[in-house]
Amino acid sequence: MTLQRHWQVYETFRLRFEATANSLAEQERDPRLRGLSVSKRQFERWYGGAVKTRPYPDQCRVLEAMFGVGVDQLLAPAPAGPVHAATASFVVPPPRPAPVLLPPEQAAAPPVGGPSSSEPRFDAGTTELERQVMMAARRALRFTAMAEGSSIGSETLSQIHDEVRRLTAAYPKLALPTLLGDLVEVQDLTFRLLEHGRVKPLQARELYLLAGITSGMLAKASHDLGNPSAAMMQARTAFVCADNADHHAMRAWVRSLQSLISYWAGRPGEAAEYAALGQSVAGDVRGTTGVWLACLSARAHSLLGDGEATRAAIQRAEDAREAVEPDDLDAFGGIMTFPVPRQLYYVAEATVQLGQDAALGENQSEAAVAAYRSASEDEWAFGDQAGAQTDLALARIARGEIEGAAEAVRPVLDLPVEQRNFGIVSSAQRVHAALRGDGRRSGSGAAAGLREEIEAFTATPTSVLVR
Repeated sequence: MTLQRHWQVYETFRLRFEATANSLAEQERDPRLRGLSVSKRQFERWYGGAVKTRPYPDQCRVLEAMFGVGVDQLLAPAPAGPVHAATASFVVPPPRPAPVLLPPEQAAAPPVGGPSSSEPRFDAGTTELERQVMMAARRALRFTAMAEGSSIGSETLSQIHDEVRRLTAAYPKLALPTLLGDLVEVQDLTFRLLEHGRVKPLQARELYLLAGITSGMLAKASHDLGNPSAAMMQARTAFVCADNADHHAMRAWVRSLQSLISYWAGRPGEAAEYAALGQSVAGDVRGTTGVWLACLSARAHSLLGDGEATRAAIQRAEDAREAVEPDDLDAFGGIMTFPVPRQLYYVAEATVQLGQDAALGENQSEAAVAAYRSASEDEWAFGDQAGAQTDLALARIARGEIEGAAEAVRPVLDLPVEQRNFGIVSSAQRVHAALRGDGRRSGSGAAAGLREEIEAFTATPTSVLVR
């Protein structure tokens, strides 16, 4: 059936799959489908008929919408004799190799302030008129900042605020290559205005806050690309901006980010210290950053093997959630807020890593996975959902359930390259290490096959796409 539609090339199929997923997300008001993609490895399994299990349920929905037939019929072996459009399957000759770099159509959100040195990237379903509107908006942001001269006007500040809000909301949902250019340009614009513009005191505070948020997102981007040194440099800049804005919640948020960077860099003691620093500067902060800090503390202490401190931090997170009063950082949404599904994921990870109660870790991981499957659009994040899935796999390995672990990690291994950020790759590597460490079953066919899949998955991270 892919031949009749000329979708036998992976890049073409992937773009059509993503466009269909986004369309279904709108039609059915299901945020889980937004941004759903398919990896080259998974496409080749479907395409070559090497399908041993049904695809993930959300993938089934997209495939059935694309082809108009049930997934069982779609993936069935090709019939003998003439192939008709109504019954054709994916069994066709292997596709040509896909290019390493992302095509211009990869972006899933309309950039407004991307780099002037390159063309903007658009969603596969974007019309030519929409492309022109997006390019004009990007040009308008730069022109407004120039036209208002050395004195920053309200229109420039409003446009930057809107652009930062768009990026904070988009960051947890979209692959980094679609956002990085816009983040770099907005940071550069805020820095230039602060360095060379005439800024009124109230404007300066807001501009420093926006510069801090953008620098924080670039710190997260550096972390996602596996560069903790650059990530910390950006985070320190974000903290300086928070200081200049005199924004307590932003100071605490940056300390949270530094704890996260240290945690994934394999420095749990430092991660715990940053979480404690964040709690000390939080003061009267009642936004969700307080919940994040407690959860970060729990994860760090679990890696340190301190069960008492881990459980105390989990309780602090629950107490902080009860007392939450959303603040101006929560109002930005996306990466600036810490919703309940993310809390469940962190708690599950801390429990699984502590390793004192495998059954509890599995139950908590299942709760986190379920929370992301039913999350609202504002709460959903592909990276955290992947983390919850890998924690569930780890919990099942601890209970000796290799097939259950393979089922749990399957959606992660099906992620396209552009979503394989450092945290996701590191989580998959933890599953690989756990499989090797399970002496009773490490040599089984199921365990060996899963290790091979993880090795192939981790061989091509997001960083290969960003030059």
